[in-house]
Amino acid sequence: MKMKLGKGFTFVGRQVRFTFDEEHFRIDLVFYNRLLRSFVLIDLKIGKLKHQDLGQMQMYVNYYDRFVKTADEMPTIGIILCKDKKDAMVEITLPKDNKQIFASKYLLYLPKEEDLKKLIEQE
Repeated sequence: MKMKLGKGFTFVGRQVRFTFDEEHFRIDLVFYNRLLRSFVLIDLKIGKLKHQDLGQMQMYVNYYDRFVKTADEMPTIGIILCKDKKDAMVEITLPKDNKQIFASKYLLYLPKEEDLKKLIEQE
């Protein structure tokens, strides 16, 4: 399967492990975008998004910003792909000025053309 993320993306790793305080953590997918000069961390959730998932991604982003990226690179971006999410929960969990962490629903199948048009019109 071929997947496109857009221009400038470089695959860094899958299940990338980092350790602090003698605990191990794994990030599902790590990319680097050469055009943005930023790491992009992707966490995959098979169920409904929970506030703990957002906290976990915040920790991953903070770790990369503090220990992995260099001073001349832009802040790390975290993306959580989940089966379902509530916008209000995401909004209240993340800081008001959040520009680093994003949560989005994924679909197993493309919607019908008329359903996709309705969805776009609602946005």
